[in-house]
Order: sequence, then structure tokens, then C-alpha cells
Amino acid sequence: MSSARDTSLKEPTPPTAPLRKNRDFLKLWTGAGISILGVRVGTVAYPLLMVWQNGSSVDAGLVGFAALLPVLLVQLPAGVMVDRWDRRRTMIVCDLVGIVAMGSVGVTLLFGHVTLVHLMAAAFVEGAASIFYRLSERAAVRNVVHADHLPAALSQNEARGRAAGLIGQPLGSSLFALFRGFPFLFTAVGHLVALSTLLLIRQDLQTKRTAPPRKLHAELAEGFAWLRQQRFLRAAVVLVAGTNILFQILSLTLVVIIKDSGDSPAVIGVIGMVSGVGGVCGALSGSWFGRRYSVATIVMGVFAVWTVLMPMVALTANPFALGGVFAGMTFGGALMNVAAGVYQVQLTPDELQGRVSSVAMLLSSGTNSLGPLIGGFLLGAVSTTATVLGVGVVMLVTLIISLLSPAIRSVPATPVMAPPAENQDKAAAHSPDSEEI
Repeated sequence: MSSARDTSLKEPTPPTAPLRKNRDFLKLWTGAGISILGVRVGTVAYPLLMVWQNGSSVDAGLVGFAALLPVLLVQLPAGVMVDRWDRRRTMIVCDLVGIVAMGSVGVTLLFGHVTLVHLMAAAFVEGAASIFYRLSERAAVRNVVHADHLPAALSQNEARGRAAGLIGQPLGSSLFALFRGFPFLFTAVGHLVALSTLLLIRQDLQTKRTAPPRKLHAELAEGFAWLRQQRFLRAAVVLVAGTNILFQILSLTLVVIIKDSGDSPAVIGVIGMVSGVGGVCGALSGSWFGRRYSVATIVMGVFAVWTVLMPMVALTANPFALGGVFAGMTFGGALMNVAAGVYQVQLTPDELQGRVSSVAMLLSSGTNSLGPLIGGFLLGAVSTTATVLGVGVVMLVTLIISLLSPAIRSVPATPVMAPPAENQDKAAAHSPDSEEI
């Protein structure tokens, strides 16, 4: 499969029209943003509900495990289905599923206590629907914007996601402090609003499919085969997988640190707000860094920053200090997501967008569900300080591997946000050999 851009892609927006005047993109951006905000609010409430209701970090880890398990189980088949199905209809169904799943938790809490099994089931269903939604929306973007606007559109998408985290963290914890069912009811309403916005989009969200569907494993194999030919991408997603587990452990550790300090759940919202500012700034600065540095330089630089900042979580329980540390980490994460996202989407043909994205997300995030599980048992066995320091050691090892990896260093020094044609030349220069990290 060639790694060149899909020349059959529609260009509905004239290249001279600014992105802010693209109404279909704005509707897609707004609707997905509202949905992401709702999901974020609900996700924030999962560990809070278990820790404050049951007093159990293990239960919190189990719910986090259930919420992230779809990344491992659903990601690959979702990529195939997104490439087969109508993307608009898929996103509509995802919103409807989210309304039912989160609405059931909110209503149950209105009349009593939700059980661990119920919350785990709802978290799993919501997580599965979110995967289909995210893959569909990510693949749809380049069908409603001109190719020249794709880097800016993806940068705005990343900023939107970070802003949802910025608002969702304090909003979710504050709603939880008022009443434990409010975050889940808010999530259900967010899905409803997003559904209404999605129905207003006029453009098709994909190119026409002429080839008949084939066997699932055959279509999955195409996604794996394409990604395997990209030396940098296949190495980067493996390394990022390890860091994602570390961040899941840190997030759960933060909840325990705040609880042990005797602070309110709303304090976690303050930390999330400060951290979210870093993420938004990182996303908005993605274009600046992308025009000056290669994607490999950005990835290794972010890993270095994380190596320094992660152990600092063990040094203080001050909410503002912790917020500053997490802000630095989320700045780097957002910056890396923009650079890697532009790199991958520009290179992937439209008919492979869902499968390639699902394979990349599976490899990078499929083990995320292990993070809360490992973190829950670690925090039950050792102190928060020991847990955080262990995370820091693993991050240092990851940084060293990235610096020594020939696959990571194989990317030319061309800035990641160079013109599309230049990026095509970069991809063509990658030899499809079998060299590993």
C-alpha cells in the first residue's frame, strides 16, 4: 500500500477561505467537543465515586480498568467498521449509546447507590462508543477541510480536547461535590447536544467506497501492513504505550494523594484546571513547533521533559504545585499529539484512516487499562511516594530507549508541518524494512 496522500480526496473548501468560515468543520468541531467534554466529566467522576463512596482504591482501579478495556478489545474491529460504515451514522449511534449508558448511572444514583458491576458495565459501554466516535471524527476531518488547512484543523482538534480536559476536570469534580449523580447526567446531556449538532452537517464525512467489504482479518491486515512500513510510527507507538500506562498510574495516585491530605474532591478540579491550561497551550503551539522541528525531535524532547517532571509528583501535596507539574506534562503530551497526528493523517489514504488510526491507538493505548489496575494494587501495597518514584524510573528507561532507537532517529530533519508534498517525500524515503525499536 502506497504511503502517498489519497489524491481522490474531496476539497470542499477553497484554499483561500479561512478555516474559521468552514461551517461544516465548525459544526463537527463543536459537536465532537461537547461530546468529549461530557465524556471527560464522566471519566473524572469514576474514581471519585469509588474512593468517596466505597473508600477503595482497588474498586477505583477496577472501574478505570473497565473504562479503558475497550481500547484493547474494541479498537481494531472499530477501525474496520469505521472504514466500512457511514461515519455520520456511526457517530449518531455512539451518542445514543452514551446517553443510555451514562443516563442509567445518573438516574440510579438519584434513587440510591450504583453498584460496582453497574458502573463498570456503563464505563465499558461508554468507552467502546467513544472509540467508534473518536475514530470516525478523526477520519472525517480531512473530508471537510482543504488539505492546506489539515494541520490547523488537527491542531484545533487537539486544543479542543485539552480544553475539554481543562473544563471537564473541575466541572466533573464540582458536580460530584454537589451530587454524585450530576457528572453522569451531564455526560448524557452532552451526548444529546452533540447529536443535535452532528445532524446539521451537510458534507459527506468520507469518500465513496466502491470496493465490497471483505473478511475482517483481511481488512485489519491492511492497516497493520501499512503501519508496519512506517519505521518511525511503529516505534513511536510502542514507546508511547509505556508512557500511557505511567500516566494512568499517576492519575490514580493523584486522587489518593489529595484524599490522604484531607482535601475535597474539588481540589482535584483545581489541579486539573492548571494542568489543562498547559495542554491547551501545548496544542495551540503545535503549529509553531511543527514548522521548526521534526516529529522525532519533538517526541524525544517531550520524553525528556516527562522524565524530569514525573518524579516531582512525589515531592508535594500542594494543589498548585501539582497543577504546575501536570501542566508541564500535558503541554508536552498535547504538542506531541499534534505533531504525530498531522504526520500520520497526512500520510494515510482516506480508505485506510479508520484502520490505521485504530491500529496505532491500540498499540499506543491498548494497555492503558492496565494502568489503573496496576496503580490500584501498587497504592494498596506501597506508599504514593514509592509508586511515583517507580514511575519516574520507568520513564527514564523509556527516554534512553528513544534516544538510542534507529527507528525513531530515521525521520529526516524536515519539520513535521512542512507542505503536504514535502511530507509525502519524507514518507517515501522510509524503507519498509523490519528493523525494530
